[in-house]
Amino acid sequence: MRKYTFILIFGLTLFTSCSKNFEEINTNPNTPVSVQPGLLLRQVIYDYGEQMSYEGFVAGNLLGQYLTALDFNLFDRHALKSPQLGGNPWPVLYTNLRDNEIILNMTRETEAFKVYEGPALIMKAYITASLTDLFGDVPYSEAFKGKELTTTPKYDPQEDIYLAEGGILDNLNKGIIALENYEGAIKLEGDILFDGDLQAWIKFANSLKIKHLMRISSKVDVSGQLQEIYNQSNYIQLNSQNASFNFTAGEPNSFRMAQLRVGDFNNFVMAETMEEILTGLDDPRIGVLFRTTDNNPEVFNGLLNGIDASQTSISPADYSRAGTIFRENTAMLDANFLTAWETNLLLAEAAEKNLISADAKRLYELGVSQAFEYWHTPLPANYLKASAAYELGAEDNLEKIITQKWIANMINGYEGWIEYRRTGFPNLKAISASLNEGQFPIRIPYPTEEAALNLQNYEAAAGSTDQNSINFPVWWDSE
Repeated sequence: MRKYTFILIFGLTLFTSCSKNFEEINTNPNTPVSVQPGLLLRQVIYDYGEQMSYEGFVAGNLLGQYLTALDFNLFDRHALKSPQLGGNPWPVLYTNLRDNEIILNMTRETEAFKVYEGPALIMKAYITASLTDLFGDVPYSEAFKGKELTTTPKYDPQEDIYLAEGGILDNLNKGIIALENYEGAIKLEGDILFDGDLQAWIKFANSLKIKHLMRISSKVDVSGQLQEIYNQSNYIQLNSQNASFNFTAGEPNSFRMAQLRVGDFNNFVMAETMEEILTGLDDPRIGVLFRTTDNNPEVFNGLLNGIDASQTSISPADYSRAGTIFRENTAMLDANFLTAWETNLLLAEAAEKNLISADAKRLYELGVSQAFEYWHTPLPANYLKASAAYELGAEDNLEKIITQKWIANMINGYEGWIEYRRTGFPNLKAISASLNEGQFPIRIPYPTEEAALNLQNYEAAAGSTDQNSINFPVWWDSE
C-alpha cells in the first residue's frame, strides 16, 4: 500500500466465526483496540532522531565534508542516485510524517487527545522542512489522504510547502496557538524531548521559526517576523532547553554506529576539510569529534573526500576515525533536533545581515561557547580572541558564524550540507574522483521507486528539476 496513505492500527484482529457471541467471548476488555497518541509521539520522535542521526553520520557528513568514506563510497563521490550505507532519507521522513498525521487526526476526532495537537503540528513542520530542504518539491498537500482523495499525490512547490496555509511556517504558528490555548488537565505522554513541558514546545517552535525564516531569507522579507521573535525572547536560549534526547551506552538505544560491526564504523574517517578547519582554529573539539591516527597518536589527519576506492590504496591507520562518542561512549551523544547554540548563531547571522537589531558579536560568542559546552569541551580562554574572534565590521564575520554552526552540527542530519548550500560556507573542497562531472550536488534526487508508485506526478516533478538532477537548486537556493 502507498507509503502516503498507510494507517497503523494496533490491537486485536478479529476473525469471523459462525459461533454466536464470538466477539464478546473472545475479546479481552483490557486490551486497547487502537494505539494511544503518546505511544505514537514517542515512536515518531525516537525513530526520526535515531534514523536521521545515523543518516547524518553516513551520508550527511559525507556531503558536508565532516567525514569521508574509504569504501562503499559512491555517495561520497556524488553518485547520489546510488545510496549504499545511507543516503535514502525519503522513507524515513515519509514514515514519520505518516505516523505523525495519525496523531493529528486523533486530536481532531477525540477531545481527550487535544494536548497532542500542538506538538504534532510542530513535528509535522519539523519533518516536512527536513524533507523539502533535501529534495525540493515533494508530495505534501495531497499526501496521507488516500481514502478521501488520492493514492498518487501531486508534488507541491517548495515555496508553497513553506508559505501556504498548512505549510511549515503556518503549522508552527498553529502549533504555538494550540499549546497556548490548551486548558485541559491531561498530560502530554510520550514526550522524550521535553517530558511533557508545553512551554518548552513553544520555545522549540519559535526557534524553528527562526531557523526556517533564515532559510528562506533570500526569497522573502523575514526581518519583521525575526525581530518580533527575538524581542519576545521565547525561544531556546540555553543548552538545558535543547530539543534533543540522549542515546544510551548500550543497546537498544545507543547510537547505531555502536551497534554495527566495527568495519562499518571504521569505513568513515575525518575529511580533509574538517581537519583543516579545526586545526586552523586550534580547536580542541577535534579530540572529541575524532581520534588521532593509529600510526601516530600525536596526529590528526583527514582524507580528501571522494576517492576512487578501486584505484586508490589507502591505509586506514593513517587517518583519524570518528571519536569514541560515536561508538564506545554514545551515552554522551544526543539525537539533536535543535539547540541553543544553533539558534543563537542563526540570530547572530540575522544581526550581521541587519535582518534584526541585535548585538551580533554577543550572539556569536554565546553560540560558540554553548557549542563547546554541547560537545563536552572546555572553551579555551583565547579562542574567541584569536582565530575565531568576531571583529566589528570584519568581512569574514559571516563566514565565521556559519563555520562555527557547521562544526557543531556534525550529529545533526544533513544540516551542515544544507547550510553550505544556503550560504556558501564553509569553503568545501572539490572531491578526489567525482561522479558528478566535478559539480557539487545541491539536492537529493527523488528515489527510483517514485517512478513506479507515482509515475505521472513523478515525471512532472522530474521534468521541473532537469530530470531529477542533483545539480538543480531548490526554491530557496535559486536565483
